[in-house]
Amino acid sequence: MMKNLCWMLLLVCAGAVQAEELSSGQALYLPVYSYLWHGDRMGDDKTPAKTQLSALVSIRNTSLKTPLTISSARYYSTDGKLLSEYVSKPTLIPAMGTLELFVERKEAQGGSGANFIIQWNSATATNPPVVEAVHADIRGGSHALTLITVARPVRLDK
Repeated sequence: MMKNLCWMLLLVCAGAVQAEELSSGQALYLPVYSYLWHGDRMGDDKTPAKTQLSALVSIRNTSLKTPLTISSARYYSTDGKLLSEYVSKPTLIPAMGTLELFVERKEAQGGSGANFIIQWNSATATNPPVVEAVHADIRGGSHALTLITVARPVRLDK
């Protein structure tokens, strides 16, 4: 009985992961944390501790044949203010190539609710890129904090 239950759970989990539909372009929303709140609320202002993080944004072309173009990578703060455009001109990512963008640890304007809107397109329908942000605060051998966020497609308001 237990063995059958384990197989059923495995099949349900395996079925939940599906390939995305082919596309010739999308807008992607990527959560980014320029800092994390943590610990207990302390002191006169009752705020928790804050740790600054860097973020490596990785835009990976998953097609074996089709290049794609990143037309925009806009970085917004927690309050929705546009802070920076990371792609100054359309940038081609070859098949199986990767474009990396980097948000420095000292950048605190984004806040804990920062985000990117990344727009991409291709000449023909292809696999959407895999877009992740790897956040880190690594200080020697005594302190390391890392986390990953994943982009998801969104429809832009017109």
